[in-house]
Amino acid sequence: MVAMYEKEREELIKHLTQWGYLTKPEITEAFRKVPRHEFVPENLRDYAYADQPLPIGYGQTISAPSMIAIMLNSLELKPGQKVLEIGAGSGYNAALTAEIVGPEGKVFTIERVAELAEFGHANLQKTGYGRVQVIVGDGTRGYKKEAPYDRILVTACAPDIPRPLIEQLKASGRIAAPVGQHYMYQRWVVADKRGEKKRDFGGCSFVPLVGKHGWKED
Repeated sequence: MVAMYEKEREELIKHLTQWGYLTKPEITEAFRKVPRHEFVPENLRDYAYADQPLPIGYGQTISAPSMIAIMLNSLELKPGQKVLEIGAGSGYNAALTAEIVGPEGKVFTIERVAELAEFGHANLQKTGYGRVQVIVGDGTRGYKKEAPYDRILVTACAPDIPRPLIEQLKASGRIAAPVGQHYMYQRWVVADKRGEKKRDFGGCSFVPLVGKHGWKED
């Protein structure tokens, strides 16, 4: 079974490279080293290396690999950086990020659903990424305790980039997030410390970012 997953992982990497999603060696290597099948529910493991989002419970999903490649590309991650992720989910994005920034870097990830935070934490522990710190809380408020950050990654859609997150960036930092109407029109954008949009990476579809500076919970 492990060999089969390794084959499927390599096939996914091959296709994402051919399609132009994987262009940076450090991101490609992270996709190769982090076992995606360990970050999805057991009954969905056979679909772990399909290029599609998968449900992970509590109305949340793990994004399609191609979308994750876009997300990581847009951040321009480098070894040694301190990164804050909003929306831990299954922990997969945080593991990829930790792989890229290396052991000298730091990764913090916030999840508002306690059960998902526990799921993500367990996945990170068993795959060797226990150095990632998982926090339960309102991600739209950020995590002041460890600010400022070199990079902030938001994995749920907000009406605009939350101001507290911008304030927690370093002067040279960047934040990447999906912005727009949840389940409708969204764009993946990158902004700087001033909150100015630096680049628009195109359309996307994410679950809503719920919190004080995002969408209100139904």
